[in-house]
Amino acid sequence: DFNLEIKKGQVVALVGESGSGKSTVVNLLERFYEPVEGRILIDGKLISDLSLRELRRNIALVTQDVFLFNDTVATNVKYGSLTGSSLSVSEALTSANAKDFVEKLPNGSDAIVGDRGGNLSGGEKQRISIARAIYKEAPILILDEATSALDSGSEQEVQAGIEALMKDKTAIVIAHRLSTITKADKIVVLKNGRIVE
Repeated sequence: DFNLEIKKGQVVALVGESGSGKSTVVNLLERFYEPVEGRILIDGKLISDLSLRELRRNIALVTQDVFLFNDTVATNVKYGSLTGSSLSVSEALTSANAKDFVEKLPNGSDAIVGDRGGNLSGGEKQRISIARAIYKEAPILILDEATSALDSGSEQEVQAGIEALMKDKTAIVIAHRLSTITKADKIVVLKNGRIVE
């Protein structure tokens, strides 16, 4: 009994208690697992008819648990699109509100971030993750609790990057904090896997 239509360019927020089905919706969209019944369409095409590569090339994902490789800032941003981007790493970092802190690192964007980004703060890692998603230039964006692990100061800086990231994108935002969803076009309240409001 779950039916949701998201129009191109809309920002839709999914809210609800833990276990209400928010992440399940995202996992199904990304085909981390297949629906048992029903169907999911993008532009009228069943996602099961698309290759995983084709589907995921069109989706950028930013989660609260950021994974960074023990490599440079620039390389971590470029992992967003291994085939390249029309943007430079510098442009992606600027849009993600990350350029200032990156320039202060020893070696700037050539600085090694450490294992899982251990040389960076939570807010810095999150902004690198947002820069990676901006660099990817995917038309569909998923933000899964992207600011929940941050203090309010870091959240404000990350939020500026998120707003730049959502520009001209179809976005699904999972959030507990109201500040993350105030600019959503539609807020969908889930309970026990169903839309209740």
